[in-house]
Order: sequence, then structure tokens, then C-alpha cells
Amino acid sequence: MTGVAGPAGVVIACDVGGTGIKAGLVDAAGRVRRAVTVPTPVVDGDGDATAEGVLDRLAGLVAELGSAADGAPAGVGVIVPGLVDAAAGVALYAENLGWKDVRFVDRLAAATGLPVAFGHDVRAAGAAEQRFGAGQGYRDVAFVPIGTGISAALVLDGRPYAGGGWAGEIGHIDVGSGLPCPCGARGCLETVASAAAIARRYAERSGRAVPGALEVAARLGAGDADAAAVWDEAVDALALVLAVTAGVAAPELIILGGGLSGAGPVLLEPLRRGVARRVTPPQRQPELVAAALGEQAGLLGAALLAWDKVGVSMPGPV
Repeated sequence: MTGVAGPAGVVIACDVGGTGIKAGLVDAAGRVRRAVTVPTPVVDGDGDATAEGVLDRLAGLVAELGSAADGAPAGVGVIVPGLVDAAAGVALYAENLGWKDVRFVDRLAAATGLPVAFGHDVRAAGAAEQRFGAGQGYRDVAFVPIGTGISAALVLDGRPYAGGGWAGEIGHIDVGSGLPCPCGARGCLETVASAAAIARRYAERSGRAVPGALEVAARLGAGDADAAAVWDEAVDALALVLAVTAGVAAPELIILGGGLSGAGPVLLEPLRRGVARRVTPPQRQPELVAAALGEQAGLLGAALLAWDKVGVSMPGPV
């Protein structure tokens, strides 16, 4: 089936994050017709309460956006962080939100009366970047957002690859830092190369707090030796893990997203050199680029899932 389904010609896309939930009406051409952002109702130390609050808020957003649509929406797409079983519609575990085994699809379908599609936030955003953004025209793509954490979404032969929900956890590859990670291991990539780690390690090294990793990047131009040391450590670790990703999955293209991608050439150029140095024949040398969709990647990814659920193929690109 192709074309626009449902009298409204839109789906409701919802992107659940650790601090905010983005939701919007998205048509089958990938146009975001209306969007809202609300806080994620996190209850510290109580994952069950957080899950209940998120489900209630999602149901409210579906009702609010549905009433603003010109007719009944065709369906709902929801993406969440952590480990998910997309086929069963269950959020298995999310470290930052504390929930376990939350049956999102069953609960939301019952609350809204609409078909509900469900998936992983990074994989959905990666699929959107491949379809509508920086990955247009490529079949084998790795989307790597770098923010509070680091992960990867793989699109192989034009199709998102989930590995049973386990694929893409590159943030927990041991890069030899020896530092403890919240996951319980030591030396993970996230301990030195996430945006949060870069800001923290700069403050520890220099004694000067910064509002975020992009401020560390900005201080490189001023000749700040502490900024250079922390940045070089992060880039070297990232280059190592991206080279491993290239060796295993052979993406044509690696798309860097998340907050740290805002550093631009200061990040991309040394990363390109570091990956190129490590990836040699007979391995495929990937191209590295910045993401194109920004904060809309998650909404478009959730919309892709929703339209697929109701049998509509989004044409792309926008």
C-alpha cells in the first residue's frame, strides 16, 4: 500500500528523551506540521513511576495533537532510549530513566485507540538521517550521536539493523581509560569522549568549570593546553571506536550527530584523519559528515515507524 492513510493524512510522532519529550504531527512526505516539547516526568529512584508518568504524558500529547489534526491521525510512533524489544513493543531497560519491561505499545494503543509503532531513539533517528538527511543516496550508514552518551545506529543495505535490540552500543567499548562507567564497567568510550565527559574532564584537569563540551572546543582556538589535551584524548578514542565500527560493519558513511557535532571542523577534521589512519585495505574507508536533520531526526524516525505500521511508505527525501 502507498499513499496517505487516514482522513488526516498525518501520524503523531513522539521522541522520549531523558529530559524532554518531543511530539509532532508528521505527514507522509516527512513534513512536520506541528510540534511541541514537554518535560519528561522523571521520578528520581522510581522507574515504575517514571514509566507511568511518561505513558500518561504521551497519551495526553496524542489527544492534544490529534485534536489539532484535520481528521483522525493514522497512527502513533514512539521512540525511547535504552534497550528495547521493538517487535514486542516493550522498553526493556533505560539506565537514565530507571524503567524496566514497560509495555508501551499495548498501553498506548489501549489509551488512544490508534495503531502504535515503537522503536529505539537512535536507530529511528539514524533511519531518518539515511532517508531524509545526510545519508541520502547511501545504503550502508552508521549514525553516531554524541551527547550525554554515545551510541550508533546502523543502516545496512538500506535497512536499520537492530541485532535483537543490542546493536550499536559503541559507547561501552573499552578504550583503555581505566575510568569507571555508570554501566558498571571501566574504560568505556563514554568515560572520555561523550560531551558530558569532555566537560567534566576539562574541569578536573584545569580547575575551571565549563557549561559544556562545545566551550572546551571553543577554547582550543585560544591555545588552551588543557582543552587541547582533553579534546585530543576524546578524538583519539572516538577515532579508534569508529575505525572498529568501520572494520566490522563497513559503512560507506558515518554521520556524526548530537550536541558535540556542533563543534564542526574542530571535531570532524581530526576524526577523519584518525579514522583514515586506522582503516586500511582491505577495509572500506568511510566518509565522515555532520548530521543534517538536527532535533527533527527523532520525530522523523518515529514517523517512519508509524507510517510503516499502517502500511504507508514515506517517499523521501523531503
